[in-house]
Amino acid sequence: MSSYQRLSALDRSFLDLEDHAMHMHVASVCLFDAEPLQNKHGGVDIKRIRDFIEPRLSWIPRYRQRIEHVPIEGAPVWVDDEQFNLNYHLRHAALPAPGSLRQLKRMCGRLVSQRLDRGKPLWEMWVIEGIEGGVFALVSKVHHCMIDGVSGAELMQVLLSPTPALPPTPKVDPWMPASPPGADELIRDAVVEHSQRPAALWRALRDAVRDPQAVADKLGDTLPVLRDTLSHWSKTASPTPLNTKIGPHRRFDWHAHELRRIKAVKNKLGGTVNDVVLNIVAGALRRFFAGRGVSPERLAELNYRIYCPVSVRAKGQRGSLGNQVVMIIVDLPIGEADVAARQAIISASTSEQKDEKGLLGAKLLVEVGEWTPATLITVAARIGYGNRANLVVTNVPGPQVPLYLLGARMTETYPLVPLYQNHALGIALFSYAGKIYWGFNADWDVVPDLHDFVVHVDEAFEELCAAAGVAAAD
Repeated sequence: MSSYQRLSALDRSFLDLEDHAMHMHVASVCLFDAEPLQNKHGGVDIKRIRDFIEPRLSWIPRYRQRIEHVPIEGAPVWVDDEQFNLNYHLRHAALPAPGSLRQLKRMCGRLVSQRLDRGKPLWEMWVIEGIEGGVFALVSKVHHCMIDGVSGAELMQVLLSPTPALPPTPKVDPWMPASPPGADELIRDAVVEHSQRPAALWRALRDAVRDPQAVADKLGDTLPVLRDTLSHWSKTASPTPLNTKIGPHRRFDWHAHELRRIKAVKNKLGGTVNDVVLNIVAGALRRFFAGRGVSPERLAELNYRIYCPVSVRAKGQRGSLGNQVVMIIVDLPIGEADVAARQAIISASTSEQKDEKGLLGAKLLVEVGEWTPATLITVAARIGYGNRANLVVTNVPGPQVPLYLLGARMTETYPLVPLYQNHALGIALFSYAGKIYWGFNADWDVVPDLHDFVVHVDEAFEELCAAAGVAAAD
């Protein structure tokens, strides 16, 4: 029997946004101790990793599905890939030993510059060996239409375990792909779905006639929230040297900080861990733009805004694929030189946007998308994402205990967020085992000085620690 699932409007938007310059996949670079997985020749035993992954794909069925389209309408749906081949998705590469971290970053930049093949399941995993320090890297690329940051963090736990003991191989039946639906089935179901929309509208009108006061009360609560959200989103961000046309080539860099020190700053200056992160970003941007010739007076005039994805995944949705996230916009006071004052401003701004009304407004925009023609959503997203904010900063909490892949400890993990139109820099963070790991994705040509920004992030963090009286790192 055939089987398929339609993509939500939000998931589809990530497909439709993608072009030769905007690659809409999320990614991560994880470093592992190589010794437990070395083969007799001293390299990484890729066969052990492949044999370990294959039976566990039954727990994440989307990884063996590809995109198909409804004829005429063009809506994307998920169908099983009858030609699925794990060897295509799990790839093995090596640096000329001993490869440096700088060489690894360059290789990762090239890997994330390549779009995923739309004719196959939208993910790749690269095992890279030959790295100095006795480690190997696992580079994961997954299209944003499949996962958001939180579900991606949960999927990591499918492959990783909290102890070095080798987990038992799950007993699963051989995978049998469902037949893809025929064109007639897809067209028929699309006609049925579209025919039901007027019926839903009619039921809403009927309810309004039967109980107009209840409808009025509901609209009275909802419309002001939606109005305020649209007003906030309608504001345009100021142009900066990092907000310009981007190309298809990427640089990827990273850094790490001790989570306990960030929490200590938070406890001293107030706000949340994410507020401290945004304060660090603001301090780094001040230094970076000064190096690009932007004066302090001009910095004070900028309307600099940050996209911050916020998970709205309910407890019952943990582990589910697809996107359960809304985007909020936070004003970032990069013109404020005083780090304590900056922390207070950021904390007030994020609290306002993340309160019940702020999240409700963002969720309403997503729900409206389900009733809006997909073409209009894509056009609106292309217009909106490019100039409503200057930068994406996403911070995902991860497990605070060490994790292992077939006995090999994961020592570091650096996330990557895709670049949107006119965004030459994107920042993603992931906390793991007592540290917070920064991943910096940048356009190759617009940000040749990406590592300077990484250095500025560390300088801004130390400035913040000094202001809060937090001791230096051990």
